[in-house]
Amino acid sequence: MILLTVNSGSTSVKLALYEAGAAGAPVRVGGEQHEGASLDPVRVLSALRAKLRAAPSAIAHRVVHGGTRFVRPTRIDDAVVAGIEKLSPLAPLHNPATLRWLKAARELWGSAIPQVAVFDTAFFSNLPRVAAEYALPPRLGVERGVRRYGFHGLAHESMWRAWCALHPQLPRGGRLITLQLGGGCSIAAIEAGRALDTSMGFSPLEGLVMATRSGDMDPAVVPYLEQQLQLSGEEVIALFNKHAGLAGIAGSDANPTQLLADPAPQAQFAVELYCYRLRKYLGAYLAVLQGCDGIVFGGGVGEHAPQVRARAVAGLSWAGIELEPAANEAAQGGDHLISASHAAVKVHVLASDEESVLAEAAAALARE
Repeated sequence: MILLTVNSGSTSVKLALYEAGAAGAPVRVGGEQHEGASLDPVRVLSALRAKLRAAPSAIAHRVVHGGTRFVRPTRIDDAVVAGIEKLSPLAPLHNPATLRWLKAARELWGSAIPQVAVFDTAFFSNLPRVAAEYALPPRLGVERGVRRYGFHGLAHESMWRAWCALHPQLPRGGRLITLQLGGGCSIAAIEAGRALDTSMGFSPLEGLVMATRSGDMDPAVVPYLEQQLQLSGEEVIALFNKHAGLAGIAGSDANPTQLLADPAPQAQFAVELYCYRLRKYLGAYLAVLQGCDGIVFGGGVGEHAPQVRARAVAGLSWAGIELEPAANEAAQGGDHLISASHAAVKVHVLASDEESVLAEAAAALARE
């Protein structure tokens, strides 16, 4: 049974092929990645179809925003497509792009091949109310869909699954903090498989400092800059999304590893602020979880930037968090335990694997 996963971004797509039997986790057997703002989903998927010996048994698509309607993997039909389209104003860069790939796959393989949508927000759909809502009257907040949705759910779920496999003695993983650090960055507090809080909110702009996104920002800054710069609100938000964060502060690179090697004061300050925000959220989530059993770093930066990991947990030995310096320096991708042997909290570097979560959903659909 061959499964296809489609993980599309605003200007990229990752395609993966998995083989699955009657039981057990699907095994990855191939894949490819394409970049570019002008990608044609029909052309790319047609080229992939020509390489396959047979049609896939099921296809799974990552969808960034499912709102409050889509809280679990959902078999795709016309009503689901319409529901994803309706949510596009909440994810204008991602949901419309995903719909193009989804519609192309339905066009090429037809209704005979079952397809499933797996939503990035679903992992956070059961946040406690105090973590999910803003301090707004209902008529301005939840009644209008203004609430904290959380994002990177597939990445955080995959890290939680990998942690659980490594620590079966902890019921459903115990108390875990996961950090997905790439171009976008987020952190989640998870207790026994349930997310209790996460840094991204109504949009992926909230929370940590990121490559080009500002993270937490006083909303009063928006109208102030509108007036100061003679821009619209949408243009100011675009600046916060595309020209802020590490790149905006440093005025150069958006990669923390490159900035660490740059002696320029602004480059060094950019990394200092980036790591400060990581420590700040770690401390907050230690309070949310009342301590933790483990911390997992994933994503391109989380897996390959030892200095960022070290700075993120610096000064947290009082909470049982301490790294083994040599193990941390040696961890460059892959799966590694980097905490000191005497530390109460286990710290791992684990590859976040969104495609594996998609494949599990596709396998479940194919087995129905």
